[in-house]
Amino acid sequence: MRALRRFTVRASLPEELMPLSQLVTNLRWSWHPETRDLFEALDPQLWQTCNGDPVKVLGEVSAERLATLARDRRFLRRLTDVVDDLEDYLSAPHWYQSLGSDAPQTIAYFSAEFGITEVLPQYSGGLGILAGDHLKAASDLGVPLIGVGLLYRAGYFEQGLSADGWQLEHYPSLDPHGLPVKLLRQSDGSAVVITVPLPEGRTLHAHVWRVQVGRVSLLLLDSDIEENAPAERLVTDRLYGGDEDHRLRQEMLLGIGGVRALRAYCGLTGTPQPEVFHANEGHAGFQGVERIRELTESHGLSFAEALQAVRAGTVFTTHTPVPAGIDRFPRALIERYFAGFGVPMDQLIPLGAEEDPAKFNMAHMGLRLGQRANGVSQLHGHVSRHMFNYLWPGFDEGDVPIGSITNGVHAPTWTARELVELGTQASSQGDPVEVEGDVHFDGVDRIPASDLWSTRRLLRGRLVDEVRRRLRETALSRGAAESEVGWTDGAFDPDVLTIGFARRVPSYKRLTLMLRDPERLKALLLDPQRPIQLIIAGKSHPADDGGKQLIQQMVKFADDPEVRHRIAFLPGYDIGMARYLYWGCDVWLNNPLRPLEACGTSGMKAALNGGLNLSIRDGWWDEWFDGQNGWAIPTADGVTDHDRRDEIEARAIYELLGNQVLPRFYETDRDGIPTRWVEMVRHTLRETGPKVLATRMVRDYVQQLYVPAAGSARSMAEGGYGPARQEAGWRSHLLDHWNAVRVAHVEATGAGDTPEIGSTLALRAEVELPGLAPSDVQVQAAYGRVDDADGLHEVTTLPMAHEHTDGSRHWFSATVPLERTGAFGYTVRVLPNSAHLADPAELGVVATA
Repeated sequence: MRALRRFTVRASLPEELMPLSQLVTNLRWSWHPETRDLFEALDPQLWQTCNGDPVKVLGEVSAERLATLARDRRFLRRLTDVVDDLEDYLSAPHWYQSLGSDAPQTIAYFSAEFGITEVLPQYSGGLGILAGDHLKAASDLGVPLIGVGLLYRAGYFEQGLSADGWQLEHYPSLDPHGLPVKLLRQSDGSAVVITVPLPEGRTLHAHVWRVQVGRVSLLLLDSDIEENAPAERLVTDRLYGGDEDHRLRQEMLLGIGGVRALRAYCGLTGTPQPEVFHANEGHAGFQGVERIRELTESHGLSFAEALQAVRAGTVFTTHTPVPAGIDRFPRALIERYFAGFGVPMDQLIPLGAEEDPAKFNMAHMGLRLGQRANGVSQLHGHVSRHMFNYLWPGFDEGDVPIGSITNGVHAPTWTARELVELGTQASSQGDPVEVEGDVHFDGVDRIPASDLWSTRRLLRGRLVDEVRRRLRETALSRGAAESEVGWTDGAFDPDVLTIGFARRVPSYKRLTLMLRDPERLKALLLDPQRPIQLIIAGKSHPADDGGKQLIQQMVKFADDPEVRHRIAFLPGYDIGMARYLYWGCDVWLNNPLRPLEACGTSGMKAALNGGLNLSIRDGWWDEWFDGQNGWAIPTADGVTDHDRRDEIEARAIYELLGNQVLPRFYETDRDGIPTRWVEMVRHTLRETGPKVLATRMVRDYVQQLYVPAAGSARSMAEGGYGPARQEAGWRSHLLDHWNAVRVAHVEATGAGDTPEIGSTLALRAEVELPGLAPSDVQVQAAYGRVDDADGLHEVTTLPMAHEHTDGSRHWFSATVPLERTGAFGYTVRVLPNSAHLADPAELGVVATA
């Protein structure tokens, strides 16, 4: 029989132990070792059985054990110390509190998934882990962030393997009462209920669960409640599941319902309403539409006026390097769902317009609703400007207003405790590194090579133990008998070079590239003097049979009795498994098709633990590979034949392993220490470690995006949104007249027949602006290196000053310095000009000579 419903029954805590409730519901325990130690002390054996889940431990610990601990003075002192530490952490001023009144009072951060701890499985891969690390780092820095997402009752999925190596999906039923979450309630104790209108007069209702992530609150909306009809109850059933209709309802609940949940939460708690709204990918785009609707109803703004106010305070981050990764809905579906929503359809549809008029593009809407946008690495910024260039016709890729902030990872979550205690993240003075200032990990230089090496071996040994345990469990789950799994006890070796490869399994990440030459891989695995061992993990989307076939190929290779002690595919990849891999792997392998990896933060986590990266120069590795923190796999970028490209790049991996990686690992001094390898580890910890921190990333978001966005939003809202009304009117007027804007004539004087470096060029341009004033535009001289086709490169722009006006004809001038030798060229262009523009390319119009 199947239970109708499941829930968790907990023992009643004695009064002396009530502070444990405060500790368990604040997920700071997931990255705070002392709190985890305290929960382990409740019942060490139960802690192991529950896989380090304090919620389960509190749910299963016996009343007798709790009564004993309530009389244990030593335990109660530890409890008091940990609670006091948490209260200090929550109340003390941090970096953000030093920024002053320009910094926003509250920032809303929307994401479809959040990976904070395996205890709360609301993530599928890198996007969710990044969002979780963003919240944790914001908490450490004191950033007043509120996260907004959905509570998926089945999470993503739990992964298993069939006997023949095919991925199997299992969807557990999660009981929110067994999770570290609290229901958001009204002052009378009733649950807050958020509503979102649906077609045919239906309504989607949702409860709001609050997750405390240090100082940061995360609001998760849950549709599995009695107020909903059966179809609506399933809206938050699982992450990235269902058809287009289902996904659209999820994204409406995330965006529209998320804004409404924020309003309710801030009203109940007295938290200032958010000034900045950050949409982490296009899934959250409808938050902007809801805020537009709010302003049209509350302040009588038109759609265009409300759009200016909303855009000013919106940040959009794209993680997508390929068009196929963008959510696109049928336009007819959007029209059906938003017919009675309260915004004009002829204004809404253009926000998501793309080349195919029958589609509504969520990334396009994100870019049009966000005045500030970014990719997640320098290379991904270039890729994004190229991919979305057509939304800004007439502009070169370099002018597309999409910047970049390279992702980071939360060091306290991902760094092995032994390495932190060894001093790998300390300054040269020996003091703990403060997140508030510039970070230096030069304390690692004081650690003896023998200590670094012995700690790395300890962590590798711990990983080997975990691999053996998982190999045994996996073999039994795939149908092996107890008598057939004895080999797992001796699988892998704590003294063999260990390579990790773990990530989602779309085709572009090339899970099976290492199998390109199976015999050569076997030779590396089984080399009697210098072997390698490979640990592989990753999930394929349930609907991606191509990805599942890649997993099956890998599993079949790893099942071979000849090599199974040296290579393993481990199902069930999650945060818990990932920690062992990042701690224990010597080399982190990453071989995507360049440039399709937006950032790829797994290699960052390995680097924080002294792991060396062996990677294609894609994502973050393209900007932070320095020749001493690992190896760059040469790419065959110009080769269009995919098979040939795979062959070339696979061969490069084998050669790097055989000729560079293995010799460096196995060449030891008389004390058995591979000194050159340890120096690369030391260099990685010292130089790469500070760069990959999530605190660095969040500081960049605050300084480059959040603070400017808050300033823009405040400016637009002054005087009852008067500036928003004026800006909307100005933009409409300018765009109505832009087609008549023309650079009529340009003349240059002063350089002579043979210009020399150090001389100048006087430019004068005649510009026609029918219906517009000189103050409506910015006229620029653009100059730089010129190619044989007269294309400008390495362009510098210089504002041209207005000289005089004759009717609709205006003259502008500038003096251009000749600062480089070689072929030189120039042009003149006209751009819109307003104090409320974040970038002159924002409106997507330009006139050139």
